[in-house]
Amino acid sequence: MDLGPTTTTYGTVDVFVDERNGAYPGANSLLVRGTDASLVVDPSLALVGAAPPADLVLVSHAHEDHIAGLGGYDVPVHVHHGDLDALRSRPALISALGLPPESYDEVDRMMRDEFHVEGRPDAQGFDDGAVFDLGGRTVTVVHLPGHTAGHCGFLVEPDGFLFVADIDLTSFGPYYGDVGSSLVEFEASMRRCAEIDARWYGTAHQKGVIEGAAEFGRRLDAYAAVVEKRDAELLAFLSEPRTVDEIADHRLVYRPHVQGPHIRPVELRTAQRHVERLRGQGRVEEVATGRFRVA
Repeated sequence: MDLGPTTTTYGTVDVFVDERNGAYPGANSLLVRGTDASLVVDPSLALVGAAPPADLVLVSHAHEDHIAGLGGYDVPVHVHHGDLDALRSRPALISALGLPPESYDEVDRMMRDEFHVEGRPDAQGFDDGAVFDLGGRTVTVVHLPGHTAGHCGFLVEPDGFLFVADIDLTSFGPYYGDVGSSLVEFEASMRRCAEIDARWYGTAHQKGVIEGAAEFGRRLDAYAAVVEKRDAELLAFLSEPRTVDEIADHRLVYRPHVQGPHIRPVELRTAQRHVERLRGQGRVEEVATGRFRVA
């Protein structure tokens, strides 16, 4: 039985966690209170039917698990310009996932029926460094692209709470498999997070809230190491010339038993991004058209 989200408070930041502990399809949501206004960050499934009152909504990025509860808010909604089209339109959100055309109807039904995604044509865009003043509290946008083009964190001050969204520190590792994703930008975003000194670091999924920069840094290093592990696996696989299709079949991201329409395109984009980066580093070479081998 769904007992509704649990709430834990850090300064003036309430973190809402559902019975899944933030695991997909769930996600953690925030409520930040000031003396003049309050805002919600990432209204997820945890807030469906239990939406706390707020004067505005901030969305870290336009993925369905972060906006499932958005229908409970008839207030201004803001997201980074890089994800604005996807938040305004469900078809644009699905298109940004880069899934096979034959899966569109099934995914569209899932977005509508399971995640309540209807699109918010009224959504407004913000840029890196935008500040939302709530009265005695500010929420500053920290652009952290890579997961999506517009993926952002939010720094709540003076509490010292940094929400890092889907730089989520899980053992799955960084996800950069969408059309607008970038491995290079994701790595730069992780470095930027490491440079921000906060008291609390809130993730959007299972790891919840981490206290202290030292502990966050340790976990961030382990999370970033998943990218290095994928590099190592790819370099070992490229002891013989391989195509990107063969690398995708080998899989760098998902375990062999995992199935779904998203698997193949995500593996293809991930393989391509690793190959491009390793070629730039001189560690992989193209030995024939479309065939790559360790240098």
